Amino acid sequence: MTVKVRFAPSPTGPLHIGGARSALFNYLFAAGRGGTFVFRIEDTDLERSSRESEQDIMKALHWLGITWDEGIDAGGDSGPYRQTERLDTYREYTDKLLQNGHAYLCYCSEEELEQERQELSSRGETPRYLGKCRTLTAEQRQVYEAEGRKPVVRFRVPEDQDIVINDLVRGKVIFESNGIGDYIIVKSDGIPTYNYAVVIDDVLMGITHVVRGEEHLSNTPRQVLIYEALGMKVPDFAHISLILNTEGRKMSKRDGDTAVMDYFHKGYLPEAVVNFIALLGWSPSGEQEFFTIEELKKEFSLEKVSKSPAVFDLNKLNYINAHYLKQTASADLARLVLPFLREKGLFPNELSLAEQQWVTSFIDAVKEKINCLSEVKSYIHYFIGTEIDVLTEEAEAIMKADTVPVVLQLFAAKVREAALLDAPAAKSILKEITKELNLKGKDVFMPVRIALTGQMHGPDLDRIMELLGKENIYGRLEKTAAYPK
Repeated sequence: MTVKVRFAPSPTGPLHIGGARSALFNYLFAAGRGGTFVFRIEDTDLERSSRESEQDIMKALHWLGITWDEGIDAGGDSGPYRQTERLDTYREYTDKLLQNGHAYLCYCSEEELEQERQELSSRGETPRYLGKCRTLTAEQRQVYEAEGRKPVVRFRVPEDQDIVINDLVRGKVIFESNGIGDYIIVKSDGIPTYNYAVVIDDVLMGITHVVRGEEHLSNTPRQVLIYEALGMKVPDFAHISLILNTEGRKMSKRDGDTAVMDYFHKGYLPEAVVNFIALLGWSPSGEQEFFTIEELKKEFSLEKVSKSPAVFDLNKLNYINAHYLKQTASADLARLVLPFLREKGLFPNELSLAEQQWVTSFIDAVKEKINCLSEVKSYIHYFIGTEIDVLTEEAEAIMKADTVPVVLQLFAAKVREAALLDAPAAKSILKEITKELNLKGKDVFMPVRIALTGQMHGPDLDRIMELLGKENIYGRLEKTAAYPK
């Protein structure tokens, strides 16, 4: 069977991690089987949907490297790919359901429906529509319409029927039709509901597998009934687990950013985010933990998707991203790190060749220490300008040692004499001082580090010296000398 899957978000906000995982799993499932991946938009929520959100979702998918064979911006034989552009098609199928008795017009007011819900709740029963308008005569409909009531279209749910879903992830799931109640498929303004439009779209687009989040499982029996009423083949369903935080609760903003582009803006690499998302609820067959997207296409299968909730662990994402940062050439990272340096007021204009080299050397000096590129903002002060941090009491105590003045005097002299102050030359200077003064390494390295940064710990001292350059080193030494002894 030729596989065809779809990702169909509602453009009511940014693409979140859960939606990105659904898109990725569909993309990988299709790619690994030579199938087709469709991207369409479910925009029947007219008040909340926007083209801006649609563009944001597409931007996030493109950033992740998820492309589609058919759909928005790609075209195809099954379009249009926005639900608001398919209203005539839905009306055609609604007429069929009304004619064959699988649907009917309902004129109940919201007040009447609320009263019915309260009565059912008071008896301990599941609130549902009990079918008051199921058997209206033509005369009764005329009365309601004369009152100005605008009907909705409800689907007539069969009684005493088990609806069996053979889910590819969750196994057999059975729903009882008596607990559903006749549900609305077209609202009074003529706009179809999600559970209705999605079925028509999936049928006409030839979708063979519906891979989506577990939160949609409760919608599935309603959709299956519509497939059956239309005499259409029901696709295979696979409902992937919820994503929880490390404490076992549903993810929220307190657990970290939930929108995909938040990670773009923090300087995570797309290949790291894809790798991390793929492992949310899916387990590879071996011990491998780092996957390119091409490797994921070959390895991914629904059989390895877990029923258990996935856990969003920011520490795991940081670990994966740090790995990819280390594996990426510093020259490539230099371009990506610029926005974060500009947030600190640095390099506002197009970089000169010397500045490009400086930024490349800078990212090379710190990329082993950061989890994401935005963290460079916490390191940049070590490498540029003449400002140093305020010394701690412990650092001040070290700088009061008798040998410190001679160490710093010799250090300044050797920096001034150096023809080229790169990292190897910086290392050589520090070793020469240690040897000439017959001191232990820490009695040289620590005072120099504190003199240049105000800190007892930080990036490699030779890289700091190289990137600071002679003039900034002199400026920092002067400020250190001004500290009270």
